Amino acid sequence: MTISTSDTAEDLIRAEALALGFDICRFTPIHDAWPASARLAEFIGAGRHGELDWMAETAERRAHPRAMWADAQSAIVLGMNYGPDHDPLVVLAERDRAAISVYAQGDDYHELIKARLKALARWLQARFGGELKVFVDTAPLLEKPLAEQAGLGWQGKHTNLVSREFGSWLFLGSILTTLDLTADSAEPDHCGSCQACLDICPTQAFPAPYQLDARRCISYLTIELKGPIPREFREALGNRIYGCDDCLAVCPWNKFAAVAAEQKLQAREALRAPSLAELSRLDDAKFRALFVKSPVKRIGRDRFVRNVLYAIGNSGNPALAAEAEWLLEDPSPLVRGAAAWALGRLLDHEAFVALRIYRIANEPDAAVRDEWVA
Repeated sequence: MTISTSDTAEDLIRAEALALGFDICRFTPIHDAWPASARLAEFIGAGRHGELDWMAETAERRAHPRAMWADAQSAIVLGMNYGPDHDPLVVLAERDRAAISVYAQGDDYHELIKARLKALARWLQARFGGELKVFVDTAPLLEKPLAEQAGLGWQGKHTNLVSREFGSWLFLGSILTTLDLTADSAEPDHCGSCQACLDICPTQAFPAPYQLDARRCISYLTIELKGPIPREFREALGNRIYGCDDCLAVCPWNKFAAVAAEQKLQAREALRAPSLAELSRLDDAKFRALFVKSPVKRIGRDRFVRNVLYAIGNSGNPALAAEAEWLLEDPSPLVRGAAAWALGRLLDHEAFVALRIYRIANEPDAAVRDEWVA
């Protein structure tokens, strides 16, 4: 279906999107070549997706936006600003407190954006007709390259989207439609010679500019990895217990960023810099209560407490050893193993050896026993 070649339709759609709470709305055709597919194939071929098996399983559908829907003609790409009201790097120096990624300090953006995408889609279909489908990080659609093509920003050397207007802090959503909409201009790369995002990475997760090895990325390690985090990365985690904002927060383009207007995306006070001791005491019910409507809830209590214990081990505070020792009785082997590692960092040698002898003798799980002797 083709609509007017004037910009009237696009202006109306953009105005409706802004009225619904989106901060930017742009348009791009999706019937052209799609260079991002080659980069994706290289990423998966090198095994840099780690345990994200779904990326390999859906690679063919990610190869082009029309691979999922051959009739689609255009994409409406939308962004919602989630800019923080504080420097996310400051909390990293507070070693007895937890650093939670900015995007996870408020409500889950998936639900918020999906509801508004659906509202825009209903209005769009009633006003202009055509068929459409909505996406918000829930389907095999490469949204960052699509956003770059639509002109919302560009993929920086850290592979994340950077906006001249919003810096690093944009959530993305997309609507694919059979309407033939007038395209906006793509955004050129403005990184220049800067590589601050590469230099700051605690685990050296970028083998080269514009390339990411997810297996080394703290966001992947603390959120996606289901088992124990490899020992080589644990110290580098510092007090980051859910995600990592280092490469985003250091970007010079953030000088143009603004605080999120959407209240639901602003940080909850309880999640700005929570106490590691208090987080370590969360059982499943308390975990669910604290992280209601939060993206953090999806990793579950055991994986979350695993991360908290690594942070406790990195705190340098012997007073926190009591929290780790209490968790040696936890039903989860994942938690008990992380507690053993934390105690190895906090207790003096004599106390640790004495505890180790007893614990190895009474520990039923081989992987946890390995944590005591590694």
